Amino acid sequence: GFDYSCVLVSVGETVEAEVLEKLPSSTEPRGKITLFQALPKGDKMEWIIQKSVELGVFRIVPVLTSRCVSRPDGKSMEKKVQRYNKIAAEAAKQAGRAMLPHVALPLNDFAAVCKAFADFDVVLFFYEGGGAPLREVLHPGQYKRVAIVTGSEGGFSVEEAEAAKAAGAVTVGLGPRILRCETAPLAALTSVMLLTGNLE
Repeated sequence: GFDYSCVLVSVGETVEAEVLEKLPSSTEPRGKITLFQALPKGDKMEWIIQKSVELGVFRIVPVLTSRCVSRPDGKSMEKKVQRYNKIAAEAAKQAGRAMLPHVALPLNDFAAVCKAFADFDVVLFFYEGGGAPLREVLHPGQYKRVAIVTGSEGGFSVEEAEAAKAAGAVTVGLGPRILRCETAPLAALTSVMLLTGNLE
């Protein structure tokens, strides 16, 4: 979470530097945003991770919901998560981030997702069934820990939406158009960053 001003002392097999100054990073958002992303098909998750990290996400949690088509087994998923974290690290370097966003092992049932909501100041459940306009929910500087929850190709079931609301999530929309599952999290994250004063 910090940037360092350094002078190189020696360069060889290893590099040594003398730290002159340590400052809070100017590239890190003021709040921590976690993306709960229902697992999509194919390599869409890789795209979502890469772009979310560039936009400033703090953590990404894959989620298996009732409408997820992709359901890799445990060993396959562990390998995927290792790859996901490599993609996140490369994206963080490219974007000049001062920390490496972590991609967690997936949550395999929606009850576990709802239980995790207790760790956040606000949980934004992006639901194709509609909800409050995002600009009416978020205000700059109001929240430090924000969760974004977006669906896979089939979206969320009515039961999942009701469970999320019962767990304290705020149901929100992204306008009148239907967005693809790889577009929605990036539109949501960009909107949250803007409304919380992190895209100034």
